Amino acid sequence: MNIKSFLQCTLAAAGLVASLAQAQTVVLYSSNNTETIETALNVVKKKSPSLNVQQVTGGTGSLMKRIQAESKSPRGDVLWSGGFGTLGAYKDLLEPYQAPELAAIPAEFRGPGNLWVGTNLHVMVLMVNERQLKGLAAPKTWSDLMKPEWKGKFAITDPSKSATAYMLVYGLLKQFGKDGLEKIAANAVVTSSSGTTYKGVAAGEYPVGLTIEYAAQEYVAGGQKEIKLVYPSEGSYLAPEGMFIVKGAKNMDAAKALYNGLMSKEAQEAQLVKNFRRPTRTDIAVSKLTSLPDLKSIKVFPLNQEAASAEYEQLVALWNLAVNKTR
Repeated sequence: MNIKSFLQCTLAAAGLVASLAQAQTVVLYSSNNTETIETALNVVKKKSPSLNVQQVTGGTGSLMKRIQAESKSPRGDVLWSGGFGTLGAYKDLLEPYQAPELAAIPAEFRGPGNLWVGTNLHVMVLMVNERQLKGLAAPKTWSDLMKPEWKGKFAITDPSKSATAYMLVYGLLKQFGKDGLEKIAANAVVTSSSGTTYKGVAAGEYPVGLTIEYAAQEYVAGGQKEIKLVYPSEGSYLAPEGMFIVKGAKNMDAAKALYNGLMSKEAQEAQLVKNFRRPTRTDIAVSKLTSLPDLKSIKVFPLNQEAASAEYEQLVALWNLAVNKTR
């Protein structure tokens, strides 16, 4: 090898060592699906190219148990995402962090003491398959479905099987009381997963499903003209999802960079346009980027996320009684 080749190889090796030294590894625990994670990380990598994101996926509950078990020597750095009620039950495992762009997210979508931040917002809707109504007028309210003519003609997910379904049923209880919840239970077809509900409506198995906005919108965007989203005039229910930095995270600087990237305007816009995940940021014009309405134009029935978490066992038991009462 001549001197010139030797110097070139030496410089290349030095450059590789330098780039490896600059790379920041961060471990992301996530309950989101592959497409959602990829959409966000594609944005994050453009903003922070030195980040090496290692992913561990699973259900929110199992990931929180894992973080708890690892608390003396954390292996994860960031969790994304979980319902606010769930995150509130593990406050001692969360590292406070005031992100630079926190002001773009309303206080109602942040955790106490900056323990977590909301990255997207689920809105509960009535997903209607107009081809399957067969003479029935499309429902405009939750209480429409309490009427006798709707028995067996709409689907709702078992609240013990889905966090978003739980918030929906919790909202129905808070808005209409035990009697209203029993009327819904008496008429509903109860499914075992959120996917079964919205896929069933899309396939024409049910005329109506009580489900999540983004899931229903995917079928509208996919060209199913018979699918409509109805935002009940009595008020929709919100289920924000958030992320946090694990307390004592070993890769703290990288964790903050990932956290900032996931809550950035670019990441939330990408999630909205590609996956119809509604942003929590106020500087994103939802109606200009999609056919979804802006949040300010949707009537919302307010729910206390922490109270919802605390009342989980009671609500599930009440729901089971209501369902069994009419079967």
